[in-house]
Amino acid sequence: MQHRLIVVTDRHGCPRPLADQVALALRGGPFALVLRDKDLSWEERHHLAAELGILVAEYGGVLIVADPEAPVAAAHLSAARAVPDPRPVLVGRSVHAGEPIDPGLDYCTYSPVWPSDSKPGYGPAIGPAALAEVCAASPVPVYALGGVDGPDRALAAREAGAAGVAVMGQVMRADDPEHEIRALRGALV
Repeated sequence: MQHRLIVVTDRHGCPRPLADQVALALRGGPFALVLRDKDLSWEERHHLAAELGILVAEYGGVLIVADPEAPVAAAHLSAARAVPDPRPVLVGRSVHAGEPIDPGLDYCTYSPVWPSDSKPGYGPAIGPAALAEVCAASPVPVYALGGVDGPDRALAAREAGAAGVAVMGQVMRADDPEHEIRALRGALV
């Protein structure tokens, strides 16, 4: 994947409607957007994916749908979810500390690297030293997830060998998501 930054949606945490939050964030530069919000029905998520996909593409980003229930171009799968058939062009998976990384993926998110406000008590956090070991051994690009609360941790993840970072709360809860994206992207070059 060409992007070093993955933003995971959480419409419940946004200070404004999700599409507006994403539009403001995209002003900070392109990124991969994982449409999560799995509490919505597939029909609702499919409709939202169509809306967000146009917006994300206009800025040079890519839309990835979490655990899709119909064919999509890009899918992000939870740990136990089978790769869809037909296989999307881009397939990533959430991998948690200690789990194996499937070499058939295009990328994975690996968590938790640091304690996370979005999932408090989830862990234990592995830290950058263990992340470096995971990245060195991984057959696919690894994106650090969990507690990436700003550019310092994004830079630490890159220095540990991560292809990039995945964030949710840092952008979804931000009053100024454009600023957050610019700061994160600046640390990920």
